[in-house]
Amino acid sequence: MKRLAILLTSVMLCACSGTGGGDRSDWPLFRGDASLSGYTRRSLPDDPVLLWSLSTGSRTVSSPVVLDGTVYWCDTKGTVIGVDSKGDTAFVYRFGTPVESIPMIHDSVIYLGRIDGRLAALSLSERDTLWTFPTMGQISGSPNIMKLKDRDAVVFGSYDYLMYCVDRETGELINSFESGYYLNGAVAVTETFSVYGGCDAWLRVVDCQKGTVTDSLQLDGYVPASPAIIGDYVYVGDYSGNIYEVLLDDGKILRYRKMMEADQNNASFTSVPAVSPKRLYALSSDRNLYCLDRVSGNVLWKVLLKGNVGESSPLVCSDKVIVCSKSGIVSVLDAEDGSLLWEYDTGEQIVSSPAVADGRFHILTAKGTLFCFGKE
Repeated sequence: MKRLAILLTSVMLCACSGTGGGDRSDWPLFRGDASLSGYTRRSLPDDPVLLWSLSTGSRTVSSPVVLDGTVYWCDTKGTVIGVDSKGDTAFVYRFGTPVESIPMIHDSVIYLGRIDGRLAALSLSERDTLWTFPTMGQISGSPNIMKLKDRDAVVFGSYDYLMYCVDRETGELINSFESGYYLNGAVAVTETFSVYGGCDAWLRVVDCQKGTVTDSLQLDGYVPASPAIIGDYVYVGDYSGNIYEVLLDDGKILRYRKMMEADQNNASFTSVPAVSPKRLYALSSDRNLYCLDRVSGNVLWKVLLKGNVGESSPLVCSDKVIVCSKSGIVSVLDAEDGSLLWEYDTGEQIVSSPAVADGRFHILTAKGTLFCFGKE
């Protein structure tokens, strides 16, 4: 009963303080904010319609980000594309080297990891590269932003087995942290600590200000995606089919449990779970979207999606959930009971995650087609 009371108190505090994309009109980074929670208080229109679509014909594994009404992403050839609110191309910049990472925007600068192992800072106003930071392996995960005592830092992982923390303005190294294998996903950020999982099956918590690893936890399988944070709780899925809940206390792992355990079906979690104040939403390779109660851990409902699900991460928008399948279908579900409210077939594969801004939501396909949905 004592443990249940603590959990309930934490959930109530999370509900009061809020999290996720908030009420801002921008969507400047992967999952909406630095916690990667995949939860926003922004609502979706009841009957969304396709406002416009733009086909670039250039393949991408990126997800869209939004600043001042313009949607940005990068294709696999290294071309950064910006499309304005009317669906017209407004920005083009070519790095000339392959890119798989999702961009992050801060202070009108795009930060982007490249396959050649460099993190690049690109000024939107000057349309030029401000600096690049070299690593010894490809960068596939989206960079993230965190505030230190004296400066802002960009945090990201590389295939050289290191997580980096670099100065946002200069690109100078602040510190780095070792991993046992590739870092494929993005680093999730709390107010003080960074949390990341790697292909070595370890979840690590680090203090970038002090340059120390504060705690770590070995999981049953490697982490192909990213953790999601809400309040003091971290949620992460592994390739073996487990979902973990980890409670942090000043950078230390106070306790943890498996919210879902792997079974004989060998389903895996290759996307980031979405976490609302009371519930957890996880997309499994068994084609089901699961909704779990965060206190009891019980599965409240599950919905079987059409076709393969891929790597797209679900997003909770107030009382609705957006989820995309690799088969190209975009679904909006009732967050309470999982009932289907709306569906759209793009006809193209989707591996990216949605972006929500200004009452619209944006879906990017693997062929480089951007769909914009909103009120008629």
